[in-house]
Amino acid sequence: MKALQITAPFQASLTEIEQPACADGEVLLRIKYVGFCGSDLNTFRGMNPMVKMPVIPGHEVGAVIESVGAGVPDFLKPGLAVTVNPYTNCGKCAACRNGRVNACEHNETFGVQRNGTMTELVAVPWQKVIVAEGLSARDCALVEPLSVGFHAVSRAQVTDIDTVVVIGCGMVGLGAITRSAIRGAKVIAVDIDDEKLEVARQLGATYTLNSKTEDMHAMVQKYTNGFGADVIIEAVGNPATYVAAVEEVAFTGRVVYIGYAKADVAYQTKLFVQKELDIRGSRNAQPSDFRAVINYLQKGTCPMDKLVTAVTEPEQAPAMLQQWADNPGKVFRILVKF
Repeated sequence: MKALQITAPFQASLTEIEQPACADGEVLLRIKYVGFCGSDLNTFRGMNPMVKMPVIPGHEVGAVIESVGAGVPDFLKPGLAVTVNPYTNCGKCAACRNGRVNACEHNETFGVQRNGTMTELVAVPWQKVIVAEGLSARDCALVEPLSVGFHAVSRAQVTDIDTVVVIGCGMVGLGAITRSAIRGAKVIAVDIDDEKLEVARQLGATYTLNSKTEDMHAMVQKYTNGFGADVIIEAVGNPATYVAAVEEVAFTGRVVYIGYAKADVAYQTKLFVQKELDIRGSRNAQPSDFRAVINYLQKGTCPMDKLVTAVTEPEQAPAMLQQWADNPGKVFRILVKF
C-alpha cells in the first residue's frame, strides 16, 4: 500500500509499504483524511529536533474502522468514523504517575518519533481509537489540532471572568480561542493575517489585533482597561511572542506556552517575580480534551469549511508540502485524502 515518506529536509515522496496486520487488542483503520500539522512542516524543513528520519508523517486522523482484533470492546465496530489519540505513554514516568499522560517523558507521537498515519491502513491499540459520532471522516481529522488548543485553555484554568489573549491564529490557536469563548472569557486574538483574524472572530474572539499593523501593547491595554490580560496563550513558537507574553500579561496572571521557540529566548526575569506569574507549558492533549472538541463539533456551529485550506491527493502531497513551506502564513489545515 502507498504511504507518504519524508526522507530528508525538503525531500518527500510516495513509497510502498507492507499492509499492517490487525493483532489482538488492535483496530485496523482505513485512513480517509490526514491533516498536515506544523510539526510535519518543520520535519519537511529539517527543523523538527524530535523527529527520526525517514518518517511517515501524520497524526491528525480521520478514519473508518476496517476490522477489529480479538479482545476489542463491542462499541468499536467496522464502519464507524473515528479519530486517534496519536500519543503513547509509558505508564511509569513522573507525568504518567501524576495522571498527565499527555506529557509522558517517553511519549512517541505518530509522525514524529515513530511512523505516522499518512498511509492507507494503520493498526492501533483500541484504547487510542476515539469514536466521533455524527462527524464525517474529514471533520475527524480536525479534532486533534483543536484539542491541543483546548488543552492549553485547561492548563490556563480559564473562567468567565478572564480576559484571554491568544497569540497565533493557526489551528491550535483557534482551538484555544474557541475553548476560551465557550468558557465565557473575553478573548483577544492576535495574528499578522487578517483572514485568520476574521475566522478567529467567527469562533468567538471578542477583539482581533493585527500585530503587524497595530501596536499590540497599546491595544491590549485598551481592551483590558490598562490591567493587561489575565491569561496569555502563546501558540506561535517565536522568541518575540514568548517575550511579549510575559510583558502583556497582568500582574498575577497566567502564561501558557504551546509553541516551541526555535531559538534561545532572553527574558526580563524580574517580571516573573514582580508580577508573581504562573508560567506553564502545554503539551499535546488529554482524552478529555478530545471529547470536549468532539462535543463542540457535534453542535454544528463551527465553520469547518473555513478551517480546511486545501484537500489534496497523496500523489500531490509532496508538492503541497513545498508550497506550504514557501508560504506558511496562509494555511489552517491541508488534508490529504486517501
